[in-house]
Amino acid sequence: MTSHDNASHIPPAGERRSRLRQYQVQLLERMQAAKTGAAAAGRELGVVLGGQRCLLDLTQISEIVPLQPATPVPLAQDWYQGLVNIRGNLTGVIDLARFQGGAVTTPGADCRLITFAPGLGFNCALLAERVLGLRHLDGMTALAEEGGDAWCGEHFQDAEGQRWTRIDLARLVQETRFLQVGT
Repeated sequence: MTSHDNASHIPPAGERRSRLRQYQVQLLERMQAAKTGAAAAGRELGVVLGGQRCLLDLTQISEIVPLQPATPVPLAQDWYQGLVNIRGNLTGVIDLARFQGGAVTTPGADCRLITFAPGLGFNCALLAERVLGLRHLDGMTALAEEGGDAWCGEHFQDAEGQRWTRIDLARLVQETRFLQVGT
């Protein structure tokens, strides 16, 4: 077989570009379907924040990264732990338990940083004491509880009787107090 014979099996450049575009469109459709499918199925990430079991909407988070020391920011609120470098991006670390008036989260071996989804427009990460994995809302009972913050207003109970609080990060980033990091 000559090199000319091999070249006859390579599609023309226009056809290759068309296939690449088609592949990119299919990939984007799959990614969107995965996100909406996760939301439709009621799958949430279970975490422990301030000793409480919490649920985070998978469409509102980006990734889970190992805990790393944060560089403190002068004149910041005590719940704003500082900045870390995650994949070349400066990311603010939020101790949500402290934000809610609880004790400061003590860093431990199980602690992780849960980064906000880029669509929320905030380079932030929550300091989680522990990641508990995926949870399905269809296996939980919604609890009718009044009061509390709008961003953590939904409460559930699982089959084992454990209470869960759903944290809405999209509402949290609209909270006036959350936006005031400085003292």
